Amino acid sequence: RCQRWVENCRRADLEDKTPDQLNKHYRLCAKHFETSMICRSSPYRTVLRDNAVPTIFDLTSHLNNPHSRHRKRIKELSEDEIRTLKQQKIDETFERQQATQELNESNEQNAVAEEGGEEQEEEAVPLTLEERENKDYLKSLFEILILMGKQNIPLDGHNVDELPEGIFTSDNFQALLEYRINAGDEVLRKRFEMTAVNLEYCSKTQQKQMLEICESCIREETLREVRDSHFFSIVTDEVVDIAGEEHLPVLVRFVDDSHNLREEFIGFLPYEADPEILAVKFHTTITEKWGLNMEYCRGQAYIVSSGFASKMKVVATRLLEKYPQAVYTLCSSCALNVWLAKSVPVVGVSIALGTIEEVCCLFNQSPQLLVELDNTISVLFQNNEVKGNELKQICRSQWTGRHDTFEVLVDLMQALVLCLDAVSSDSSVRWNNFIVGRAFVLSSALTDFDFIVTIVILKNVLSFTRAFGKNLQGQTSDVFFAASSLTAVLHSLNEVMENIEVYHEFWFEEATNLATKLDVQIKLPGKFRRARQGNLNSEVTSENYYKEILSVPTVEHIIQELKDIFSEQHLKALKCLSLVPSVMGQLKFNTSEEHHADLYKNDLPNPDTLSAELHCWRIKWKHRGKDIELPATIYEALHLPDIKFFPNVYALLKVLCILPVMKVENEKYEVGRKRLKAYLKNTLTEQRSSNLAVLNINFDIKHDLDLMVDTYIKLYP
Repeated sequence: RCQRWVENCRRADLEDKTPDQLNKHYRLCAKHFETSMICRSSPYRTVLRDNAVPTIFDLTSHLNNPHSRHRKRIKELSEDEIRTLKQQKIDETFERQQATQELNESNEQNAVAEEGGEEQEEEAVPLTLEERENKDYLKSLFEILILMGKQNIPLDGHNVDELPEGIFTSDNFQALLEYRINAGDEVLRKRFEMTAVNLEYCSKTQQKQMLEICESCIREETLREVRDSHFFSIVTDEVVDIAGEEHLPVLVRFVDDSHNLREEFIGFLPYEADPEILAVKFHTTITEKWGLNMEYCRGQAYIVSSGFASKMKVVATRLLEKYPQAVYTLCSSCALNVWLAKSVPVVGVSIALGTIEEVCCLFNQSPQLLVELDNTISVLFQNNEVKGNELKQICRSQWTGRHDTFEVLVDLMQALVLCLDAVSSDSSVRWNNFIVGRAFVLSSALTDFDFIVTIVILKNVLSFTRAFGKNLQGQTSDVFFAASSLTAVLHSLNEVMENIEVYHEFWFEEATNLATKLDVQIKLPGKFRRARQGNLNSEVTSENYYKEILSVPTVEHIIQELKDIFSEQHLKALKCLSLVPSVMGQLKFNTSEEHHADLYKNDLPNPDTLSAELHCWRIKWKHRGKDIELPATIYEALHLPDIKFFPNVYALLKVLCILPVMKVENEKYEVGRKRLKAYLKNTLTEQRSSNLAVLNINFDIKHDLDLMVDTYIKLYP
């Protein structure tokens, strides 16, 4: 096919080139191909069909053009010009990797226009033989690293401890390199044919340098789309262990060119114990290293493990001080009640949440254990089969992330304890030692009175926010009306706080009844009893102790947390959801978005015409045809064919869409978080790499090997 291209172009000077050389180093203008030969539906770029051949050439027009004799048909470049162009390209690449260029600077392409459309050499800098061989060698190394990242192959192979003394074995990277040499890679063979067998072909330092460049180039592809979109939100997931060090996964939300809300994983940030240092590093990484302009950030959300909530709140506060429009919100992928429970600054709550996760994890690891739990539930709920079957279904899901997690747990407590007791005391060889050991430990944890009181109090306190939280994860109209119901939720919780003695008495009674059912002794925690042994005058009842140490701080914290997370700005933003036509319809088209849209006035293309445009938007939907349904979500509204006729509405919907509290309507655009979870689940902690993780999670993002090689040569000459 390359030969046919050359013949059709009438380029005799290229006839001695091999197809590989033609493919790598020459390009042909798209206007020489029939329209039918060009596929424009690719998600990343315009591509040619496999059988495409250039047929459109004008080889005679210059004969009839009297002016053509005064100019060259082909613009030929001198060596100096070519070298200058190439150096500019490498310099631009280097600057982008260093994130020192301005965010809105366009990526100028150093291409020379050719009227005849003749093929032009892309790699035109005259390189010495040594330089070309070095570039080809580096390209082979980058190809291996990208393969390892995408296929989730760890860099290291056998552990040194596994090998007898004096035995050398290749790590995975070197093994793939050797395999490629044996498969006929001449560049690598020439490089290493005289190298000792037990010598590392590529040092760990060089691997790390190259991996950092791979990660940066892959991330840059996503960040370029984010910058083109202007507005974005930042979301972090729970702190994870990467090869023994704690890291914070960072995701970014934005609306792409096709009007789709996307949530993409862009990298890990080393976690810092000091929240102030963490806040500074978080800001520096996003702005300086990754090159995002935080002036365009419109939302921030942090999904946290127990114990980390207060630190991430400091990060949110520091960012809000610098960027008031980066609204601090809840994340749509986390239930409000779970998020609130994880943020409660009481040690007993953190311990209880950890125990619940371990119980859920143990049963999910063993199908036989789930069958055993099913049988126990059947016996306990034989008089209420509907309830029993419902609990069985719940047990087969990730029930620790539900809005009603603590209600479910209280209902399951007796079944869980009986099942774990039966497993830990089973004298047969039915269960392995690990499951028996874990069952014994978890049964002891569940039957601790401190745990029972904690989950009962959490169940009752969070019952006031359950419906509110569920609506926040519902349809757009549910989210809109939930914003109006916050006042009632806070009123109820304040009423509980004012009468905490009465409420706590009921809650404690429920906890003691459950403890009696499980044959658990009602007592103060052992650590408290040990601490007060020297103080004989201290007479504290269990009920008063748990009121002061658990009920009061939990209710106070949840009230304050709701006020912080649903700030005036956040509520104003949610009130703007009345822009969505289905919400307008429910409000009988009697809405006043302009009062709430002041928050985003500077983000609008034509703020002066907002009021008139909103009036037209309402009239459009109020007097629609009978067979036209009202769009129910922002996603549907953004995909309306005439949405561009309402530029202010379009801009508002885009900004509202990226708020972390809004769910991603189309699941295929929420793959970043799912792939992150899959990577963490499938990769051993000691084999995880923050660089390889970015390649693995973003395996479908295109990459430019030449760019990576040029950047590497520039950074490490």
